[in-house]
Amino acid sequence: MPLERSMMTLSKEHVQRLWRMADAVCFDVDSTVIKDEGLDDLANYCGVGPQVEAMTLKAMGGGMTFREALTQRLNIVRPSRQTVENFNIDHPSTFSPRIKELIDLLRLKNKQVYLVTGGFRSIITPVANALDIPQEHLFANTLLFNEDGSYAGFDTTALTSESGGKARVVQHIKDKYNVKTVVFVGDGATDMEACPPADAFIGYGGNVIRAKVKENSPWFVTDFQELIDELSNETNIQKS
Repeated sequence: MPLERSMMTLSKEHVQRLWRMADAVCFDVDSTVIKDEGLDDLANYCGVGPQVEAMTLKAMGGGMTFREALTQRLNIVRPSRQTVENFNIDHPSTFSPRIKELIDLLRLKNKQVYLVTGGFRSIITPVANALDIPQEHLFANTLLFNEDGSYAGFDTTALTSESGGKARVVQHIKDKYNVKTVVFVGDGATDMEACPPADAFIGYGGNVIRAKVKENSPWFVTDFQELIDELSNETNIQKS
């Protein structure tokens, strides 16, 4: 598979060097920045968790695009605006250990930080706000509602609403913000697919370890402290 071969051409040391010199870092959200899985948790909240899980497994079996799978799962949940608001209150996201410290350090080193997710803006916005990440640096899907607040679908023009969306977001960031070096950090296969155009990918398994990601990531970490330490060692490395 070309993606996996291209990933494997980068050594761990090369990825670490790109991490230190990156102009921008893109983080996946579900099971990376936070411990939660937004749509699965929302489905459980709405009492249709098993049905959505069955549809997810069917989608993973192949023959269904990301957008088709998302459509099918949302048609089961059909969350209203009020349901989403209640969910955010009753089920606040749990941050992965040391993610806040990592993002603060990236900012201290003048690196741009983006959140790139197949999840939903209405659920992820509180996460972005807590991390002081501006809305223009959040790339997510958008739920649509009718005038009475009932579910009406999702915005199919969003870059993240279809297969390969995260790669398109990275290219968009490079083009719009004139960013040269981008590193993507995430737990899933769709995160790996963002490299290229991302210059490097770092696999994260602090919440869930996905065999394909661990196997094909030159640098795979289970604790964000590893990324903090690498950035903290940057000055010493440059002096040596």
